[in-house]
Amino acid sequence: MKSKENIQTKVELLAKEYKRLMVGQVDLKKYTNYSISYHSTAIEGSTLSENQVFDLLDCDIPAHNKSFYDHLMVLDHHHALEYVKKQAKAKQLLTMNLVQTIGGMVMKNTGSEHTVAIGSFDSSKGDLRLFAVHAGSRYFPNYQKVPVLLQELINETNEALQNVTTFREKCELAFHLHFCFVSIHPFADGNGRTSRLLMNYILEYFKLPPSFVFKENRTAYINALENARENEDETIFFKFMWKQYEKFLTHEIETIE
Repeated sequence: MKSKENIQTKVELLAKEYKRLMVGQVDLKKYTNYSISYHSTAIEGSTLSENQVFDLLDCDIPAHNKSFYDHLMVLDHHHALEYVKKQAKAKQLLTMNLVQTIGGMVMKNTGSEHTVAIGSFDSSKGDLRLFAVHAGSRYFPNYQKVPVLLQELINETNEALQNVTTFREKCELAFHLHFCFVSIHPFADGNGRTSRLLMNYILEYFKLPPSFVFKENRTAYINALENARENEDETIFFKFMWKQYEKFLTHEIETIE
């Protein structure tokens, strides 16, 4: 418990220092957003380097040696991130429509229509999946349960948004939404990216610094998610995310200074 409290206190102090240093730093905020898009898409398979992502988003310069699909993935994520931050700043509560809009933006140019026995749905429009999905041996909830599970998560999150007060509670609400959303896996694709965007929706809602999962920690990230599910203990995932938040803030502060 002492270690947990120590990292929470350290991250809170880092967050305050980050916010102090970022006052008036328009360009740095922009590049932080670019980094978020780089790491989140790299986790999902994009091969663009961080510099190539920066060139694409800042100067519209494509990477000649990388796939068009990867460029679209990055562009879609960047536009979705801008939308998420705008909605959070406006104190827009979560709705099913908002969540599906974010999911659709993530997959706008890389998603597609799927036809199954019971009908069709379009991942590029944020439609909920109508088939079973799994990752390795992990099967996610039956598609018939997804609408109810997702609406329950939305209601729970909106209630918590009105009640959490401490730095720890606000951060762990963001981590909780991240964990629960990706565990429901409501879309055919783009669930990881959307879950991390929703995490940043919560942080932005409370005017806290953003966060992301570092590309190089992808395996540890997947393991933390799976261990938390297997043990039915999301604090396992929280522990990982606290360390990622600390790593992000430390890196950003060092960059600014």
